[in-house]
Amino acid sequence: MEITDIKFRHTEPSGKLRALVSVTFDGVLAVHDIKIIDSRGRLFLAMPSRRMPDGRFRDVAHPVGCALRETLENEVLAAYRASFLQ
Repeated sequence: MEITDIKFRHTEPSGKLRALVSVTFDGVLAVHDIKIIDSRGRLFLAMPSRRMPDGRFRDVAHPVGCALRETLENEVLAAYRASFLQ
């Protein structure tokens, strides 16, 4: 599975939520509302989630394996840094 497009829909220069991202895979599947979070100076991705009736959050979509998660995080964060942290 290849990432074919990364779009930043909302960005913040400060605070914990740095950006909302849409990622397209193989030109045919889009995942919206991936969050870039800044926690103690480290950026990481949080997958789109929904609040359940009991108050907990559950991912709506997420990578099943470590390899895809690592690729997704590396490519999205590299694009974010290139676009907004120069």
